[in-house]
Amino acid sequence: MSKNELLHKLQNERTKCIVYTRVMGYHRPVESFNVGKTGEHKERVQFVERVSHR
Repeated sequence: MSKNELLHKLQNERTKCIVYTRVMGYHRPVESFNVGKTGEHKERVQFVERVSHR
């Protein structure tokens, strides 16, 4: 089943998800960002901590 078929099948079970990010010491919803800030948010790289095995 393709991604589009799955999304269509489950359309009535989906809900809106509000994504927050930390900006200048407080949390703001990403949907309230202007065009420039939205583009900057999409370019961010997620930090992945490596696990140290000792």
